[in-house]
Amino acid sequence: MGALSLRLPQSLHRKLGEVAEREGISINQLINSAVAEKMSALMTEEYLQARADRGTRRKFVAALAKVADAEPDAADRLVRRKATTKRRKKAGAN
Repeated sequence: MGALSLRLPQSLHRKLGEVAEREGISINQLINSAVAEKMSALMTEEYLQARADRGTRRKFVAALAKVADAEPDAADRLVRRKATTKRRKKAGAN
């Protein structure tokens, strides 16, 4: 296991101590968990971007063609809202 010297603002160090104590773990365990969580999120984003970069419209249409044309289950149906008289402006429209 590697060692890391870390400089933190005193206020952040204090908060880390408070949260770690509340969670019943050490500051070291809390930092390990936080870093692992952040790395997982970043790596997932990179993975999804790489998958998206490999995609094409042709592959998308081919995948959709494999989906059965069936009505959704009642729990999966979208609820249609009544039309209102006020219309929202599109973002960026003047």
